[in-house]
Amino acid sequence: MSEVPEAPKTLEAVEGVEEPAVEKPAVAEAAEAPQEPPTPPRARRRGRTTLLIAGAAVLGLLAGTCAGYLVQADREPTKLPSLSQPALAQAKGEGPEPLSAAQDRRVKTDGDLRKLLIKRPKGAKDWEFPPGEDGWLDAADYADWVEDSKTFFGDLVTDEFRRTATTTWRVGSAHSVEIRLVQYRQEEYLAAAEAAADWNVEGTRSWPIPGTGDGMVFVTTKPETEAGYQPMYRAQAHAWRGDIAMEVWLYDTRPISKAKIMDLAKRQMERL
Repeated sequence: MSEVPEAPKTLEAVEGVEEPAVEKPAVAEAAEAPQEPPTPPRARRRGRTTLLIAGAAVLGLLAGTCAGYLVQADREPTKLPSLSQPALAQAKGEGPEPLSAAQDRRVKTDGDLRKLLIKRPKGAKDWEFPPGEDGWLDAADYADWVEDSKTFFGDLVTDEFRRTATTTWRVGSAHSVEIRLVQYRQEEYLAAAEAAADWNVEGTRSWPIPGTGDGMVFVTTKPETEAGYQPMYRAQAHAWRGDIAMEVWLYDTRPISKAKIMDLAKRQMERL
């Protein structure tokens, strides 16, 4: 192996004169050059063998399905069970007796509603012009009692109004009472419950009626005034049971006590 000759010595650097470049031996360049990281291996492409295997699997699945259909088609259809059932023996003897009115509430409510109204107290008098006819109010008579009677009449038709039984009386010269039992058909929804909660009760104090769920009594704190008439206090009670909404209305020129309206409401609900 031959020796590498030494590089010739250069002259001292003179101002304005560049020092000639000296070539380095090849071995030295190889030693000084940084080594590059190894190149990562190339990813292998999926060959035709994989595609052939996948295609064969699909063809095998299709062939198996077709074979299953052919086998099933060659079989005789399975007989279905008969739709007719054996006749059941009818029980002998008399059937159960129908429920009494005390046990079947519909017997009471489908009958004469006027019989379910509480009786007027002794010494009470009739109103001079009682509403309705013979204790009944039709939809027109009932709607005429409300300020916006036209809208209220339409609501009664929508709510499947059926009938209203009413009783009225007067005690003294200023104390008046009216009780109504308003019945709905309720083929679509619970109209009686909605009717019992759809009244103006502004300016009143309220108390729940025991045993009626959401039944309430209301008493005005100030009298209602109108020119030409005496100031009038009002108390009212609203509750419902089944398809019947109960209404109790009291009017007096003097304040009405909670006990008075509560007693009437409780006694009337007990009859329903």
